[in-house]
Amino acid sequence: MKTIGDQQLVKRINRSVLLRLLRARPGLSRAQLANESGLTKSTVSGLVRELLDDGWLDEAGARAVDGLGRPSIPLQINVKLRALIGVEIAIEVVRVVCVSLQGEVLHADAQPLRDHAPAAVCAQVARQVVAAHRHLLASGLQLSGIGVGVPGAVDDATGIVRFAPNLGWRDVNLLPGLTAALAAEGLAGAAVQLQNDADAAVLGEFEFSDGEGEDPLIFVSCDVGVGAGIVLNDRLFIGARGMAGEIGHTVLQIDGPRCSCGRHGCAEVFLGSRVLDREAPDLRRAAGFLGVLLQNLWVTFEPRAIVVGGKSCAAHAGFLPEAIATVQRYAESAGMPPPIVRGARYGAWAPAVGAAALALHEYLRPLHPNSEARRERAAADAAA
Repeated sequence: MKTIGDQQLVKRINRSVLLRLLRARPGLSRAQLANESGLTKSTVSGLVRELLDDGWLDEAGARAVDGLGRPSIPLQINVKLRALIGVEIAIEVVRVVCVSLQGEVLHADAQPLRDHAPAAVCAQVARQVVAAHRHLLASGLQLSGIGVGVPGAVDDATGIVRFAPNLGWRDVNLLPGLTAALAAEGLAGAAVQLQNDADAAVLGEFEFSDGEGEDPLIFVSCDVGVGAGIVLNDRLFIGARGMAGEIGHTVLQIDGPRCSCGRHGCAEVFLGSRVLDREAPDLRRAAGFLGVLLQNLWVTFEPRAIVVGGKSCAAHAGFLPEAIATVQRYAESAGMPPPIVRGARYGAWAPAVGAAALALHEYLRPLHPNSEARRERAAADAAA
């Protein structure tokens, strides 16, 4: 049995290699895929046939000529059959998107979050997801996975939301509730994955970038809460228990204002959207705090880029530019070139799109330590 399991794992790995090559460089032929991947031509031919049959790949149609003068058919990711659904459970809103395998937003829906109780949240998410699924079906698309982002720390091994202070959640086992609510709405058996919203957002920027994804990459979310998602060495960096990136609860001022987490002087009390939405906020001071936070992330991880998004940036036009200027001043003081800091590609929809990318990210990395555990948990939840 172990031999069969090993063979299936090797096949999943090889499939993922081909898919990742074609996502970065669409139009490669079978011969080129064999050359780029190091796999034999017969192995590539068999895997491509499976991926075509499963709807992951499509033949581009126009024939090219390979190095031996023989015609070859370019291949590409099939955006006509498969799609993903992403959900962001925010403090005040639930956003649901349908996204193609290449990151095109096909459908988007946002509704106010009516109740913070976990069961009520699951019911609302299920209704919105089922409506989005109907949109996919009407477009002739097949659902390949559902990702959900939440504003709190998620234990990657168990899927338990350990800490979401702005929702009032601690140790909430959300996945079974989501799966049951979806089944009650008529969408049983769908694979659902759960992750922190900033972690999800960084995956959207990483997986749906042009060409090879930037690595390391950091996404900073400045919403009601403040958090960071980190891609490091081609993987989502989440820490030992899913708490990595909780930068909203790093202390920027000793004995500062009290935070929702119980500490004093956390970044969230200076940068959170509720703070900035008050009358006559000191935006320059708040942007300075954000600049300090970005500079600390820069010297800690030395990322290729830092992406910043969230309600605070969307509602206050000068907030991010002033923070970037602060980072540049720190860089000049150190005699170093400043890091790339930019706004989110998908704007307010970044966490929802990133949640959709979560399912794709896991599929393309079958050797991720928790990938098998996620699959087994999803299968168990679906069967329950």
